[in-house]
Amino acid sequence: MAVRGIKQVKNNMRKLQAEIQGRRTEAAVYAVLSQGGAAAATMTPVDTSTLINSHFVDIKAEGDKVTGRNGYTARYAAAVHDAPGTLKGQPRADFGRTGNQSEYGPMRPVAFGGGTGVGDYWDPNAEPQFLTKGFDQIAADVPRILRNAYRAFDRRS
Repeated sequence: MAVRGIKQVKNNMRKLQAEIQGRRTEAAVYAVLSQGGAAAATMTPVDTSTLINSHFVDIKAEGDKVTGRNGYTARYAAAVHDAPGTLKGQPRADFGRTGNQSEYGPMRPVAFGGGTGVGDYWDPNAEPQFLTKGFDQIAADVPRILRNAYRAFDRRS
């Protein structure tokens, strides 16, 4: 008995493999990045919303490799992420002004220390290392997120 359809099965397998390596995997990587970003957003310090609004997700597919990045574009994002959080919850005190005397004579006093006198440093839910901690929170769920992302893609196709 002759076997028929082998060529068609091979072609279909190649198409499926290309689809899995392409769009499906990009969608799965995006699902993980968006979940991690959402967890991080709950811990991101918010003052003027510039930092939280600068969030981005970047996915690149090169050949059979898909990579993703999740971060913030605000200039000070890395400094805030790496800050120790020691001032967390403390009022933004006005630290005062410089004296008006210098070795060259009187000068105009200048405010120093960055305290605005309005609100608190960070906010109650903010955490140092917020992006890292957000992804640490979802690490155990990554296999489930990937499984669900691939299944959801199957239902759409």
